[in-house]
Amino acid sequence: MYETRQKILSWEQIDQWVAYWRFLEQKIVFTNGCFDILHLGHLTYLEEAAKLGDVLVVGLNSDESVRRLKGPSRPVFSQEARARLLAALEFVEAVLIFEEETPLRLIEKIRPDVLVKGGDYTPETIVGADLVRSYGGQVEVLPLVPGYSTTALIQRLCGG
Repeated sequence: MYETRQKILSWEQIDQWVAYWRFLEQKIVFTNGCFDILHLGHLTYLEEAAKLGDVLVVGLNSDESVRRLKGPSRPVFSQEARARLLAALEFVEAVLIFEEETPLRLIEKIRPDVLVKGGDYTPETIVGADLVRSYGGQVEVLPLVPGYSTTALIQRLCGG
């Protein structure tokens, strides 16, 4: 058992971990997102993603990246808080924060066996899908949990 902070990896550390997982012939699953307010929809999605392989790696949008994607009032929680919450989940093996608006550079670095996104995406709109398929990996779209959306949750909390 190790501290959740040890599961939050740097770009340099991920190379060593990927090499280790590959040595053990473990199937690496990758997903990404803002995970601004961790809720049941996220939890269910991440649990299902983890079942698709042996190791689940989560790419987390940095605070700046979330602001560019979602607007100046987001994220609600800092990247450090969001990363620690994700790392505390037993089925998440590693969390990496990325600055770009898309995780393509991270996908290129990790070369996951399985790339996963939620049901608000189609296989054609998933960043990195073509790359993953090009080396024999698979791309999966998991269904959303009805009634759980961070944006809708924030609007409800604000009385909207």
